[in-house]
Amino acid sequence: MIGALRRALGAACLIGGAMTAAGAKSETSYSLLNFSQLDGWEKDDHSAALQAFLGTCKDLKDPDWRSLCAVALQQKPESARSFFELLFRPVLIEDGQAALFTGYFEPELDGSRYRSSRYRYPIYKMPPEARNSGQWLPRRDILTSGVMEGRGLEIAWVDDPVELFFLQIQGSGRVRLPDGSTIRIGYGGANGHNYRSVGQELVRRGVYNAHQVSAQVIKNWVRRNPSDGRELLMHNPSYVFFREIRKIASSAGPLGAMNRSVTALRSLAVDPKYTPLGAPVWLEKDGAGKMRRLMVAQDTGSAIKGAQRADIFYGTGDAAGQAAGRLRDPGRMVVLLPIQRAYALLPEDI
Repeated sequence: MIGALRRALGAACLIGGAMTAAGAKSETSYSLLNFSQLDGWEKDDHSAALQAFLGTCKDLKDPDWRSLCAVALQQKPESARSFFELLFRPVLIEDGQAALFTGYFEPELDGSRYRSSRYRYPIYKMPPEARNSGQWLPRRDILTSGVMEGRGLEIAWVDDPVELFFLQIQGSGRVRLPDGSTIRIGYGGANGHNYRSVGQELVRRGVYNAHQVSAQVIKNWVRRNPSDGRELLMHNPSYVFFREIRKIASSAGPLGAMNRSVTALRSLAVDPKYTPLGAPVWLEKDGAGKMRRLMVAQDTGSAIKGAQRADIFYGTGDAAGQAAGRLRDPGRMVVLLPIQRAYALLPEDI
């Protein structure tokens, strides 16, 4: 990921200005900023951001990132702000698209290890033929053809097909069992079909206007219209499989794209084409509940495309889901790069 960013940043940029990547389909610019240009920087809890950064920095491979991680491990909480200011430089990366910030969370579903009249909807592991085929069967065939049955691919059974559908959109979650214990599940692969938005389909049909659609609105509509609702979910051919996660504490967040737990309101899902995984990112989210805080790029998502596009992890459970589901806000995100890497963006004749 980081090597790809280095190649993308191979041309130079101006301090306070911008550089256009040659040959790009849409213009991509890189501007070096000062920390004084980050709105609210001095008011954030930098020690909390440092703890999130430490969760994944040891997995970064490039020498400059490894050196920074070694220094980070020696920091005391009160020195966190100085650590970021001394060893990083803020880089604003733009691709001509307006910034958009949404939210995601870790759902909790009720389920069982065994099928029953209540728990009838399976959470599947990925079959080997799907893993090796590139693009496999669409959602409808997976759920109706019988191809998954009798193979022991069920991790658990849940009681709500609508919540199961949205579990696949989130990519990880927890299943509460009747005895009070919990299964943690994470992304285990997909069938290779592109995601098609059921919310956009409801807008296309004239059921709702675009500004009315949210996850809760979709869930309510599907439940009020069982037959049409089932068909609406089939509109999305993409299907996500899961794996059971056994070795993380119940208090830890779900695993992100770096195979480490993400942290509520400190972890971002980003487009790694523009933002290297593991990098600190200064977020300036406008709209309701304005947010100014240092976060860490520790996850990705199929719908997260663009230099100024990110998904904020809100935590686990219904309250986190409601907060995440309401989020669709503008603003700005600025990537913190190792200082030598940031200055390498300058033209040679400066």
